[in-house]
Order: sequence, then C-alpha cells, then structure tokens
Amino acid sequence: MVPSRRHDSIYQTRAGGNAEAFFRARFWLRLFAQFSIALWAVSLTTFCAFVLHLDLSTTGFLYLTIVVITALCCGFGQATLTSLIAVGCLDYFIVPPVFSFDIGDSNNLVALATFEFCALIVSQLSTREKRHALEAKQQRNSMEKLYEVSRRTLQLDLHLPPGPQLVGLIRESFQLQYVALFDEALGRCDSSGNASGDEEDRAQVAYLEGIHRNDARAGIWERVLHADHRLTGGLYLRGKLDPLTADALASVTAIALERCGSYEKENQAEAARQSEQMRTAVLDALAHAFKTPLTAIRIASAGLLEIGNLSKPQFELANLIDEQSIQLNDLATRLLRTAKLDTSGSRLEPEQVLVSGLIAAVLSDQAGRLDLHPVEVAIPDSTLTMQCDRGLLATIVGQFVDNAAKYSPPGTPIRVLAEESHSQVLISVHNEGVPIRLEDRQRIFERFYRCPETEDAVSGTGIGLSLARKAAEAHHGHVWVISSESEGTTFYVSLPQSEA
Repeated sequence: MVPSRRHDSIYQTRAGGNAEAFFRARFWLRLFAQFSIALWAVSLTTFCAFVLHLDLSTTGFLYLTIVVITALCCGFGQATLTSLIAVGCLDYFIVPPVFSFDIGDSNNLVALATFEFCALIVSQLSTREKRHALEAKQQRNSMEKLYEVSRRTLQLDLHLPPGPQLVGLIRESFQLQYVALFDEALGRCDSSGNASGDEEDRAQVAYLEGIHRNDARAGIWERVLHADHRLTGGLYLRGKLDPLTADALASVTAIALERCGSYEKENQAEAARQSEQMRTAVLDALAHAFKTPLTAIRIASAGLLEIGNLSKPQFELANLIDEQSIQLNDLATRLLRTAKLDTSGSRLEPEQVLVSGLIAAVLSDQAGRLDLHPVEVAIPDSTLTMQCDRGLLATIVGQFVDNAAKYSPPGTPIRVLAEESHSQVLISVHNEGVPIRLEDRQRIFERFYRCPETEDAVSGTGIGLSLARKAAEAHHGHVWVISSESEGTTFYVSLPQSEA
C-alpha cells in the first residue's frame, strides 16, 4: 500500500525531529567531553604540583597554559569554567595555608583576572581564525563548484536549447532549492526545482527591471545577464550562496548563453552561405542553358522579319517574339554576371575609364526605355576618369537608369550626376517615382526582393539591384538609395577613383 501525502509528511516531520534531537544531544555530549578533558588536565596538574611541591609561579603558568589551550580549542565558556576550577585548586592545594580557601586573597583575584583575560583574548582570536578558515573553505568549495560548472558548460549539447541544461547543472552543482533562467534570445524561461509563489517569473522580471537583488536571509539572489554591454537574460537563485558566487554564476551563465547563440548564428550563416552557393550554381547553369535556345529564337525571329511579305498579324507576332527573346537574353546575361561576381575566384579587368563617355554609352543603350523621359546629365568635370572594370560600372549605371525609367511616371525627368568626392567617384541617378519605404531601402539590394507597392505594377526579377551591389563591392565601393515623397528617389554608387 502506497503511503498518503499526510503519512509522508508525518514521516518527514518525525525524521526531521529525530535528526534535530540527535544533533542537539551530540552537541552537549561534545561540550561535556571537552570540559571533562580540561577538568582532567587541571586535576593532573594539581596532583603533580602538590606531589612535587612546585611553587606558585610554576603552577600558575601550567594552569594558564591549560586555560589558553581550552580557550583555543573549546571557546570562552569552557575556558571560564576551567579558570574558576584552576583558581580554586591553586588556592586550596598550592597557596598557603594549604587545604583552605581564601577567596579575597589578592593573588587569587589576580590569577583569576589573568586567566579570564587570556581566555577572552585567545577565544576571540580562535573564533575569528575559525571563521576565516570556514569562509576560506566555503570559498574554495564555491570555486571548485564554479570550475566544475564552467567546465561542464563547455560540454553542453549545442543542438538543444541551453536553458534547461544550465538550470539543471547549476542546481545540481550547488545543491540549490530552485533555479530559473530567462533567455532573451529565445524568449523562454526555464527552471529547475520546486517553485513557490511567483518564482517562475522572477528571472524574467529581473531581466525587465535590469537590477540585481540580494536577500541573504531568505537565500534569494536575482541577477541580470550581460554580454557586450547589452542585456541577454535574467537568473533567479534560491539556496545557500554568497553574493560573489551568485555574480560568478551569472557571468558563467551569460557566457554559456552567448556561446550557444554564437553557435546558432554560425550555423545559420553557414546554411545561408551553402544555400547561396547552391542558388548561384543553379542560376549559372540555367543562364547557360537558356543562352543556346535564345540565340536560335532570336535568329529565327530576325530571319522572319528580314524575309518580309508577312501579314500585319504575322509581323506583330514575329516582332513580339524578337522583343521577348531580347529580354530573356538580357536576363540570362544578368544571371551569368551575378554568378560570376558570386564566385570567389572572379577577377576584375580594370582600365582607365572616362566617366562622361561611359554614361553617354549607357544612355545610348537605354534610349529605347528613355523615350518618355527627358534625361538631364550633369558632370562638372568632363575629363573625370577612374580605374575600374568598364563592364561592371556600366552595369551599375545601366541598372539605375533602367529602374528610374520603369518606376517613374512618363514625362518626369531623370537626372544623372557624376562628380569626384574625396578620392571617390560618386554617380547618382534621380527619378520622381514612387518613394521607397525606409525598411525597404536596404532590402531592395537583396537578390529577388521587390517592394510590395510596385511588385505587381511593374514587371521585374529583383536581380538588377543585387547585381549592382555586387559589382560595387567588387570595386570596394558601395551603393545606397535616398527616397522621399517630396524629393523623389536617388540611387547612388561610390567607387574609389584609382584601383585598390
């Protein structure tokens, strides 16, 4: 038959009561044994002094030695009793007249005062030394446990959440009653032990309030976890600890959480890198696979248009095939350029480029897209040159111009500016199209990302701007965009004027 909870509590109460009575009896038995030894030492000294006819000073010194040893080993109480007995024996057996008491004798009072003073000093020093030894032992034990916790945190399973592992480890190592940990990165709270009241939320409360709390009487310690001057979580401990150990546990826990977080970020970065490599390989393969049939389609459509004698519907269909094949060929070319820039072994082909001439060539190539937009070009220094890969720079400027033509209303101007600024060549393309939201101004340079406002209104692939960013980074430069409702949208590219 399984005992009920009531019976369990009764058994526990009885067991606790028996243990308390045992320790109390053991304490008094130890005191009696210590006093018995001191009494035996005084008796033996008295007997020897009486038989050997030792003088007062020698016997008093022997008694003082016994009192000092008793105070050192047992404390002031036992030393006081030993002093009284020693003075009584000294007066009755040693000081003349023998076998009589003279309580008022000045020698007895001086001896008693001397014994008591020495007992007090020695017992205080002994108590202080024992307390320091106990504290040193506790600190040594805490350091050993901290070392064990630190060592075992290096053995955590990084594939599992760190919280449950850490709280169990801390509670097991320090024999605490309850441990709770809030991890800000994962947004979860883990605990180990039996919680009472609102203790389950105290770790999160400590993190939110950002302050440490100590309650040594209740054995409660709340700590905020820091890493790189930022809050990463909260730790709640209930048990026998000291403030320094609680601080050290908080530091060890914060380091363990940071290590697990770094491992997770590293895994994500590695997965992203592998995914990007696979995507680049697929794009490269697709682009090469598209090139051959696209060439055949363009040749066939161009041949049909050259033959002539086509009806109007036939001419329109052949012309549509030719236009779409040109667009597909341009897309395949972009994919190939992107794959080339993603390859770590890709190399630039730098040459001295006249910026005004390159911009004029790009605008000439984009003439068909710019029919509905007046184009304004401003280059203060017509002789401005730079060392760069001509094809990649043309790709960047061409993409900016293409975006300006697609995303701005017909009839609005497109402004191209090129100038030198602090050993950099700054090229900008401005249009008056739909403003780009602040949260999208970095993401539009990611591959395949398109703004939700224009995704359905204008056709596109989301590759062009990512290619422009890759080309700029290949030159150790960078691209960015500034956009507002009143000023319009301006894309910028800044490249070193000379080859790095």
